[in-house]
Amino acid sequence: MHSDRRLDNYFRYGRSLANSGAQGLRRGREAYLNGRPLAAVLSEKARASLGLAAVGACAGLMQCLISNRRRRVPASLALGAIGSVIGFFAGFTWKSRDLAGSMIEGAARGIGTVRDQHWLERHPIDYA
Repeated sequence: MHSDRRLDNYFRYGRSLANSGAQGLRRGREAYLNGRPLAAVLSEKARASLGLAAVGACAGLMQCLISNRRRRVPASLALGAIGSVIGFFAGFTWKSRDLAGSMIEGAARGIGTVRDQHWLERHPIDYA
């Protein structure tokens, strides 16, 4: 009976940590967006990443030109497409790092608050 209550408390604590983390993510996102729509910000970041996608496509195609053996056209196009995808995702990740950082900071604050409350419940401070 005692272990069931303890297990229930752990699940409740885990749920409260997850909820506070999700709320912190939302608060961090809203703080970064400052009233702008998320779709507009993400499309702006995606347009800014297209340059790196082009660089990645050129790097993928360059491998075909540098290699000694002749590759067929489908292999060259596949390497160009793979390089383009890698370049785009690297650029998008880099360009949106400030949004991700704001969201992570908000989640960390929310989780930290719940952890502090949980610690104080388990270790009450008596200033008598």
